[in-house]
Amino acid sequence: MKKKHYFGRGAMFLLCLIFAVLFLLPTVLTITNSFMSEAELKSNYGVIFSNLQGGYVSKQVNLKFIPDKVSFSQYATGLLKSPEYLLKYWNSILLVVPIVFLQVGIASVAAYSFTRWRGKIRSSIFFFYVILMLMPYQVTLVPNFLVSKWLGILNTRWAIILPGMFAPFSVFLLTKFMRRIPYSLIESAKVDGAGEWQIFTKICLPQCRSALYSIAILVFIDYWNMVEQPLILLQDADSQPLSVFLSSINSGEIGLAFAMATLYMIPSLLLFLHGEEYLVEGIANAGSVKG
Repeated sequence: MKKKHYFGRGAMFLLCLIFAVLFLLPTVLTITNSFMSEAELKSNYGVIFSNLQGGYVSKQVNLKFIPDKVSFSQYATGLLKSPEYLLKYWNSILLVVPIVFLQVGIASVAAYSFTRWRGKIRSSIFFFYVILMLMPYQVTLVPNFLVSKWLGILNTRWAIILPGMFAPFSVFLLTKFMRRIPYSLIESAKVDGAGEWQIFTKICLPQCRSALYSIAILVFIDYWNMVEQPLILLQDADSQPLSVFLSSINSGEIGLAFAMATLYMIPSLLLFLHGEEYLVEGIANAGSVKG
């Protein structure tokens, strides 16, 4: 029995290790390739871009993880010589940060309302929230485009921020989390004279700290990597984030694309590493609640 147990654990560990390596492979490849010179990139990946404008002519693809000679020329070009990259980076920040704060704030109030309000109407509205949450962005892009055009905010940041701040996913996750708060705790606060606002700010929000962190991380990563929404709703290229601009880099700037993609990954990676415990705890506790 012990041999079977150790064999099963060893096989599971090996399987998880293989999946972890496959998952991290593109990230590691992007980071290491960002330090390669343009000539080395041409010799390694030329065949991929041979049919594109720029004319790489190599006939063989070599996936290399260690550069022959470390070069920072791509970073110097992206940060010092090409201000459009910093502009796009700043556009991403101006779009994502307000969405994160506004969505978390609105979701907190809505989730508290769903938790405290009982009745069939509440269940019906929450059911529609779940339906909206299951819809991909591609389904809601046309309605968002029409509404933004009707409101006169098309081709402005509000065309991205307004739909983002009212996204249903945060409301769903926070509602499930708030339902785990003991009702006796709320009743005790009411007996002591606390109002709804005090119960919300002094009891519910502190109890939901891990859920708030996890939602903020997920929302940031989701909107930091968005492409479809700004591509449709922001027709002016100067207002689009870096996530859209990276896809338009031509074949002659593949090294620059690696460098800027590496820089673009840094905020998401730092945020994930900083709040990993909160992320796991928030999702696990929210998913374990019934109702």
